[in-house]
Amino acid sequence: MSEHARSVVDDLAFEPAPFRVRGYAAGRRFVDSRSALLVWEPRRVVPVYAVPLADLDAELVPLSNPQDPEQSGLSPHAFQKHSSSGSAWDLRVDGDVYEAAAFRPDDADLAEHVLLDLVPFTWKEEEEEVFGHPHDPFKRIDIRRSARHVVVSHDGTVLADTHAPLILAETLLPLRWYLPRSDVRMDLLSRSDSRTTCAYKGHAAYYSLDDAGDEGRDLAWTYEQPLHDAEAVRDHICFWNERTDITVDDVRVPRPGTPAPFFG
Repeated sequence: MSEHARSVVDDLAFEPAPFRVRGYAAGRRFVDSRSALLVWEPRRVVPVYAVPLADLDAELVPLSNPQDPEQSGLSPHAFQKHSSSGSAWDLRVDGDVYEAAAFRPDDADLAEHVLLDLVPFTWKEEEEEVFGHPHDPFKRIDIRRSARHVVVSHDGTVLADTHAPLILAETLLPLRWYLPRSDVRMDLLSRSDSRTTCAYKGHAAYYSLDDAGDEGRDLAWTYEQPLHDAEAVRDHICFWNERTDITVDDVRVPRPGTPAPFFG
């Protein structure tokens, strides 16, 4: 089923958004739709909003900086890159112009809709703010307490040793092991300036492994103010499976190969 789910991202797909969707530019509401769609362009692994033109209180204007039509996007952070045929537009809200923030696909089923960038704007579903990207209705996270013995090391140095991990399972991603800070060698780690946002867990802060150079940069992360679905992992530390050696009950966990746009 995981292989099947990954295979369908090669197709343009859409699904009705279940909630009222509103978008704000510098505090001014320019989208208010009860008929929004969630749209996945080919190879864009998370959805973006498409709204009926009638629900858009903004002006579509010709691009000020034309984009390369051959580019293909993978995440909402690369909205200006498109992998389906159509036309990109600048979006003018009052006097402010947001470059290439709108896209009208050629697909006949989306003829009266416009896809909109997530990053420059603030979005709400009903009264809840949306972080990162709209929730995928076919994706979820689950968290379980465990008593398994987890040891994390890097280049022979033990970074964590615990019998109280939390296991986070997220659709299409490898299992992530969230560890109590008390069982992590925090003295070997230093806070970095990096931040990422997960639509399901919130804003992550990162730690780097001291004296490990580029290999140790942003090796672990934590959610200090998680969204409600991830409340259980608050202040726990998670290390990249892909870049550390992890054993569970003395069995080595194979390092996964995670697609670039996915995070933990």
